[in-house]
Amino acid sequence: MAIKIHPAVDGGVKPGKSDFAGGTLTCLCTSAPVTVTLKGNTAFNHVCGCTKCWKPKGALFSVVAVIGRDKLTVGANGNKLKIVDEKAPIQRYACSGCGAHLYGRIENKNHPFYGFDFVHTELSKDSGWSAPEFAAFVSSIIEAGFPPAKMGEVRARLRELKLEPYDCLSPGLMDLIATHSAKQKGTLAA
Repeated sequence: MAIKIHPAVDGGVKPGKSDFAGGTLTCLCTSAPVTVTLKGNTAFNHVCGCTKCWKPKGALFSVVAVIGRDKLTVGANGNKLKIVDEKAPIQRYACSGCGAHLYGRIENKNHPFYGFDFVHTELSKDSGWSAPEFAAFVSSIIEAGFPPAKMGEVRARLRELKLEPYDCLSPGLMDLIATHSAKQKGTLAA
């Protein structure tokens, strides 16, 4: 029996569409759901094992991607959104009714990912979103109670799904962080 990662990838990673124009995310409430509109496709989609990201019940990992903050608009019932942890670098906005995280925003202009909003495209009925490309913070599932002795099985399953496991972020995102830091320090021209 294969380790279950997340319902969106357990049956295989579905490819996205390069010309996808965006869509709507909707919380899980059956009455007065919160909606968020994304104008354009997402990037850096991945499965994440951290203990901060929202996961549907029973999922070992979350599925999270980024989009430019200028491409995200809160639609209906935005008054139900509450920040989960105001001290966290990513201000995760969750529905106070169902608990689903609709988006996460970084307000610190000096943060390397400032300008990106983090979203869970699984909350959309629209298809074509960028496909998950890697697995981040894999070891963090241990912090949520997963048995350390089974981590080899998890990494094998992620590789089977073509989601390279990292205990940080992907090389491309780590390069963005390092470039941002180097420009701030003046060791790389802006």
